[in-house]
Amino acid sequence: MSNQRVPIEPQRVDAPLTQSATFLVVTATKKPDSINTIRSTLAGLDSLAKNVSIRDLSARFACTVGIGSDIWDDLTSLPRPAELHSFREVKGEKHIAVSTPGDLLFHIRSERRDICFEFERQLMNQLGDAVSVVDETVGFRYFDVRDLLGFVDGTANPVGPSVPASVLVAGEDTSAEGGSYIVVQKYTHDLSGWGHLSTEQQEKIIGRTKIDNVELDDAESGQRSHKTLNTIEYENGDEHDILRDNMPFGSPGSAEFGTYFIGYTRRLWVIEKMLERMFVGDPPGLHDRILDFSKPLTGTTFFAPSASFLANLDSE
Repeated sequence: MSNQRVPIEPQRVDAPLTQSATFLVVTATKKPDSINTIRSTLAGLDSLAKNVSIRDLSARFACTVGIGSDIWDDLTSLPRPAELHSFREVKGEKHIAVSTPGDLLFHIRSERRDICFEFERQLMNQLGDAVSVVDETVGFRYFDVRDLLGFVDGTANPVGPSVPASVLVAGEDTSAEGGSYIVVQKYTHDLSGWGHLSTEQQEKIIGRTKIDNVELDDAESGQRSHKTLNTIEYENGDEHDILRDNMPFGSPGSAEFGTYFIGYTRRLWVIEKMLERMFVGDPPGLHDRILDFSKPLTGTTFFAPSASFLANLDSE
């Protein structure tokens, strides 16, 4: 019953999976008041969220804000999170994880598309000409949380008590405590080429069965699956978990089909290691074969600070 009366807490990186999401990446303009406008907007974001979410609390609205490396110092005047830096391009023999601009990320989620739309409309009205849009992607939940390649997405996400330990910075960096690193990439898929593969070939690339999502062993050839390349382990064999809230997007009329990858993590290096293994290969040269059908168009890194951090941005 509490979900019907209490909005989701601001900056909740583990907000529930929803039917709709908007991923909005912007950069600050050179207008004289841009930084001040952005700062005051972020400080008042909780009020804006309540103004929209109160219209339907059952829609489970949430917005998480990430701040990029290039704007951090001017915007906050506070110590930088220890691992925060711009997205580093990863260049393999055949594929490249590109690095693209982005000062702010707004990860807007709701069960209702109109709630996401209304929040973004009011947000952009407040930001005005202080920002310019780099990318705006509208995602949707596809059947039983599958991507457009037909496989269940997000199976390896941490659950329950293990979520905070995987995604929230703790005592190792007290200035960033309670926040989370975010990496986003927008991939488009060659569904025609993918569709020409047999189900068995697709399953070997992903590392899971297509219908019932059961893990498969890698081939003896040394080629590792997408699942294996994205598994980073401690020395004792335990996994370094990250939280994914990926969403399909696209337009059949424009022949655009894609997945918006968004990963939240306590340790940025974990996602960077995943990308290195995907694009360079492990061993080098044996890249993730999903990249032969999925092309990254963007790559940006952010840090999502705590809600109290945002609320105090405009207190000076």
